[in-house]
Amino acid sequence: MNNTLFDSVISYDSLTQSTNFSMATFLGCMLCALVIGFGISMIYMLTRKKEGYAQSYALTLIMLPPIVCVLLLLIDTVAGGLAIAGVFTLTRFRSVAGDPKDICFVFMAMACGVIFGKGYITIGIIFFIIMAAVLYTLNLLNYAAPKANDMTLKISVPENLNYEHLFDAVLDKYTTSWRLRRVKTTNFGSMFDCIYSIQLPMNVDQKKFLDELRTLNGNMTITLTLFRYEDRLYEVNK
Repeated sequence: MNNTLFDSVISYDSLTQSTNFSMATFLGCMLCALVIGFGISMIYMLTRKKEGYAQSYALTLIMLPPIVCVLLLLIDTVAGGLAIAGVFTLTRFRSVAGDPKDICFVFMAMACGVIFGKGYITIGIIFFIIMAAVLYTLNLLNYAAPKANDMTLKISVPENLNYEHLFDAVLDKYTTSWRLRRVKTTNFGSMFDCIYSIQLPMNVDQKKFLDELRTLNGNMTITLTLFRYEDRLYEVNK
């Protein structure tokens, strides 16, 4: 079996322990990395269409593979490769914590950059096609999607109303699980804010749920908020 297509386009000189490549090879690897970067960015946008995506993140995914590629093309020794790997290991994103699925695209872009930086063009293309197909298929199948939303429920209660166990029956009826997280006073002690963590099924009628709660708290303010993954990370690291 001929494995020429799977060999690196970059030659390695064992005597000088350095890599040798022409300008055409350099441009070919860079162009392939850039095209694959566009592909990764498109897959990211397709799989994040419902949740929304950041333009800056999509642009980063385009530029990351060629950046990694050119750095590896210019590294001649194994020690140099280990050094740049250490740099990437120490890299931290100082922005607000995002969806862990987004981090997968960053690693995918970096992996493609490493593959093309080592000259394995065919392997890089095959790797991208397989990973893109898997990510897109899992997104279409809505794989591992939760059957209930993690939400935060805040109920305002007047001071003359005993909030203890007041909403238990309604919460048991409409939620799969719930927990009272915090109670605080507002309006100079004239009201209580009861804050719950709840799991609300996807098919529940939220209006009926809130209407039944309103009959119990004297038609005071009720706030129902989606408890995002980012919020959970913030609370853990706070």
